[in-house]
Amino acid sequence: MPKLTAMMIVRNEAERYLQGCLDSLVKYTDSIVVLDDASEDNTPEICLTYHNVKLFRHRESTFLDNEAQLRHKLWHYTQNDRPEWILAIDADEFLEEEGIKEIPYLLKQKHFNAVSFRLFDCWEREDYYRTDGLWNPWLRGFSIYMVRYLPQLSSAWPSLKFHCGRFPVAYRQLPHYESSSRIKHLGWANTVYNRAKYERALLQDPACQYMSKEHYDSILWPPEKVKLEKWIERSSI
Repeated sequence: MPKLTAMMIVRNEAERYLQGCLDSLVKYTDSIVVLDDASEDNTPEICLTYHNVKLFRHRESTFLDNEAQLRHKLWHYTQNDRPEWILAIDADEFLEEEGIKEIPYLLKQKHFNAVSFRLFDCWEREDYYRTDGLWNPWLRGFSIYMVRYLPQLSSAWPSLKFHCGRFPVAYRQLPHYESSSRIKHLGWANTVYNRAKYERALLQDPACQYMSKEHYDSILWPPEKVKLEKWIERSSI
């Protein structure tokens, strides 16, 4: 089976979904490269309890100041792991079980060098996701999460400090297979943190260059304006 290396950036994830995410990743990845962005909790200690995690640590946090630089460093560490395939995932994202079963086929197929999935943003609870406006996963479309490592491609990132993407630009241009499996995103499932995330986003993007003001404002919409659908795990075919 081709080697699959997962890569992620983490910061202060100990009390959130990190352990569940790593528990899931060890089921179907060979190695997990983690770049800790100066966590102030026991996030690094949790990571080190997993034998296939390779942890790198930053003493000072730079994600909010220069995300592209941090992503490039993560890519460098991942390259050194000698991957055949690379999965870019966050500590609050989960590939559903049916998708995990699909991984061996995706790794062995020769037709595509990239695989994309739809992201479903859970809201208020872990078993409901948003479907209104730009939160609708069917309108938003697919995002590349997994690529075959091709050392001949450039590893250049766009010079953006915010929303710079998970892969080098060259990999984003690869023809990709659109998987029917879904990514469950729990980053918005606890509304206690959502106002702080909203304020942070506007602080980073005051001119709304990366996302519309309407979409930012929809983070704080009252419950009656938010449309939700229940997350139902797909059964085996």
